[in-house]
Amino acid sequence: MNIPADLKYTKDHEWVKIEGDVATVGITDFAQGELGDIVYVEVETLDETLDKDEVFGTVEAVKTVSDLFQPLSGEIIAFNEALEDEPEKVNADPYGDGWMVKIKISDSAEVEGLLSDADYKELIGA
Repeated sequence: MNIPADLKYTKDHEWVKIEGDVATVGITDFAQGELGDIVYVEVETLDETLDKDEVFGTVEAVKTVSDLFQPLSGEIIAFNEALEDEPEKVNADPYGDGWMVKIKISDSAEVEGLLSDADYKELIGA
């Protein structure tokens, strides 16, 4: 299972890459494996400012639909529009082409609350 050491993680199986005051967010390799074949990613919160833990979208797999939770408070400034036509990118490359949103972080102190790669491995029993 792929759990890059340079990323942060949430208990909701999302990964977060921090670059300055922008966070790129997607779901983890573990999450996409548990969900199975992803058929649709919906994000209708572009240009909205959301609090940490608010729902920013959904990911739909063949068997289930899961909410996507905001890992950090801030404004959603980008959505990976390639996922509209190719949601399977989330399965094929969850940490690369399968990213979902970019957030302009409004409270950088919240970053400390995210999980390290070791914490996330412990959470999923890897």
